[in-house]
Amino acid sequence: MKTSASLAAAAVALCACSTPRSAADNSLDFRQHSGSAQTMQVNGQTVAYRAYENIVYVRNPVDAEYQRINIYIPEAYFNGGTINGYTADTAPIFFPNKVGGYMPGKPGQPGKGGFGPPAAADKADAMQVALSQGFVVASPGARGRTSPNGKAPAAIVDLKAAVRYLRANDSVMPGDAEKIIANGTSAGGALSVLLGASGDSADYEPYLQALGAAEASDAIFAVSAYCPISILEHADAAYEWQFNGINDYQKMDISMLDYQVERRLVPGTLDAAQIRLSDALKPLFPGYVNSLGLKDDNGAPLTLDANGNGSFKRYVERHIMQSAQGALDVGQDLSSRTWLTIQGGRIAGMDFAGYARAAGRMKTPPAFDAVDLSAGENQLFGTAETDKQHFTAFSQQHNTAAGATRADEQTVKLMNPMHYIGTARNPQHWRIRAGTADRDTSLAISAILSAKLQGSGKTVDYALPWNVPHSGDYDLDQLFAWMRQISTTQQQP
Repeated sequence: MKTSASLAAAAVALCACSTPRSAADNSLDFRQHSGSAQTMQVNGQTVAYRAYENIVYVRNPVDAEYQRINIYIPEAYFNGGTINGYTADTAPIFFPNKVGGYMPGKPGQPGKGGFGPPAAADKADAMQVALSQGFVVASPGARGRTSPNGKAPAAIVDLKAAVRYLRANDSVMPGDAEKIIANGTSAGGALSVLLGASGDSADYEPYLQALGAAEASDAIFAVSAYCPISILEHADAAYEWQFNGINDYQKMDISMLDYQVERRLVPGTLDAAQIRLSDALKPLFPGYVNSLGLKDDNGAPLTLDANGNGSFKRYVERHIMQSAQGALDVGQDLSSRTWLTIQGGRIAGMDFAGYARAAGRMKTPPAFDAVDLSAGENQLFGTAETDKQHFTAFSQQHNTAAGATRADEQTVKLMNPMHYIGTARNPQHWRIRAGTADRDTSLAISAILSAKLQGSGKTVDYALPWNVPHSGDYDLDQLFAWMRQISTTQQQP
């Protein structure tokens, strides 16, 4: 139980919250940090909170610039107050990461923006809304692929270490560490999924011990994931299952600094060699889907035939059609979407190939394990000595880069949540979103995750928001309504 005295002790000024501590001083004791009192305006409301920033969350950091966490706590919890019925004992902890493209990501700060669309730039961001609604906010930094020490599985190990820090300090800081709700977008969404899927798995223990992570659980309560770039070793085949036959593309030339992303469209057309790669990848996807034993909401098997058709495809189509129906119901004109069949104000059917053509291809095959090692994910699966590597047998077989090597199977496994769903300590509650206008990965990826989780007995809120591109945090009212609803339950991971 967190008493007023214990929380006051946590605020003792033993070091400046904005000053990073040396590795020798990393005691992992939250009471060694003092918070600075701050206020902000959130949707017309004045929100008072304390900021504890730049806390190194492992005893032996290898990159203290990123292995740190920012923690923000509503001021009311230091004075016995309540917000939306939450107290210092019961407030859930919102755990958003700012990772994009598997690049290094620094801890987030309220009011600094995130992954929402440009139209939302003048609105409160997710961290601000969380504080205004009584959530404790803990935003972790994590290493990324551009650093020799940030290759896989560094990012997921760092997030686990940050969770362990919060759990180890649960008795001396406000917030309920039994109710940590992860949130992320794109690669950050994939890491949030992986964090939830792999809770307390022994596979990560050697890495956590080497960093001097707190001796605590790294299981979390719930996962919110936007457009997760996940299941990477099968994502190339999934992409060609959706976009095979579409040869014109608008590829993104992406430059990044942490999670700030600038995107420039570069149009092109697949050449003969790329078309052959697409044709070779597409037939690999049905075998993978069929190996998973997926089922729909009614327990019917989700499968594909050799041509890529079947109940799994209809499962994806059904979610697209549900999204279109929602748009139709609020008065949107969908008459230009000729791939939809609309009858009497209802969505009666769709042409999946027509949908894919309308959405448009963004990536050239293979989309993630590039044969010339040019994809960001090739760098993710590199090592300290070898910056980029293949991580699939297909791309290694079709390699065009001199001296290319392949990542070891265990490292690839550590980045794939499918190996851990149903076997590790998984949370009960999941929310997964991928927009119908998202072309960064196949819609099949989020569909597989949803079906796999549901088949494991988890509660999954899965939807494909209409005409939403690759982005996140665009539906904060709905996100926080979901977070409030699940946090009233007593189910633990």
